[in-house]
Amino acid sequence: MKSPLLSLPGAVPAEGPDQGVAAHYGDLFREQRELAAGRAFTDLSHRGVITVTGPDRLAWLHLLLTQHVSELPPQQAVEALVLSPNGHVEHALYLVDDGTTSWAHVEPGTQGELLAYLERMKFMYRVELADATEQYALVHLPAGHTAAATGAAAVRELPWGRELFLPRAELAERAARFGSPAGIWAYEALRVEAHRPRLGFETDHRTIPHEVDWLRTAVHLNKGCYRGQETVARVHNLGRPPRRLVFLHLDGTEEVLPGHGTEVRLASDPDGRAVGFVTSSARHHELGPIALALVKRNTPVEAELRAGPVPATQEVVVEP
Repeated sequence: MKSPLLSLPGAVPAEGPDQGVAAHYGDLFREQRELAAGRAFTDLSHRGVITVTGPDRLAWLHLLLTQHVSELPPQQAVEALVLSPNGHVEHALYLVDDGTTSWAHVEPGTQGELLAYLERMKFMYRVELADATEQYALVHLPAGHTAAATGAAAVRELPWGRELFLPRAELAERAARFGSPAGIWAYEALRVEAHRPRLGFETDHRTIPHEVDWLRTAVHLNKGCYRGQETVARVHNLGRPPRRLVFLHLDGTEEVLPGHGTEVRLASDPDGRAVGFVTSSARHHELGPIALALVKRNTPVEAELRAGPVPATQEVVVEP
């Protein structure tokens, strides 16, 4: 889905998973500062949108997701995961219910696979599923932004701002009321700073929720059975996830920003075996170059690291 906001002055298209929206509009750090100050917005219209309707929707979703949603109050935003039978993360949903419809946005291009799985699990439940990506587009307004959510089909209120599901046909018109745009690079820099994981970036085929801090935000530990729950409970009780998410302060004297998948090694043994890999990296307007990485659980928390050729110091996100 190519956003109409790519026609705005200075817009540079993003590549990879975020293609379809702007990477930036010509001034990355100004856009970050404006977004952090609550004076800008970010176009997230490339993300997939799904809806679930029907009287059984919340009870049915409760059986399938890691989150407790059977009694989810209207307008309360939650995160939830779909796990494999072995407890590995397959999908991440960012959900809100408006009293008649459950709205969720997901990673770009993943909605088809997710809907196919959900369709197989309908059985006799009174639910209807739809891919609403062509009809609705997501926009992020940061905390403190004063624009009204007029015209939004649904709104997710979050500690760091609001996510608006807007009619896609009205995206350009309504975005003009939100102030200056900030590209996805600015949004991602603030996400990395806040240690928020992202499917396909902080996850691979064997990621479990404990490793990336989703146990805190997207998993309810006191709910009924769901696929993958046995792994969640076992690892939680043992307290030994095989890997852990860390936040990296990267050496700003290096021109190279290590990309996704860059191997992480101990600085004391730069030619040794890798202890992990970079999951996301960004240039932050205050912190300089930063990154998230997945490292082996037993990597010493005080150890200095190297992300490829770049020296890095770590902050603990998930306790070992």
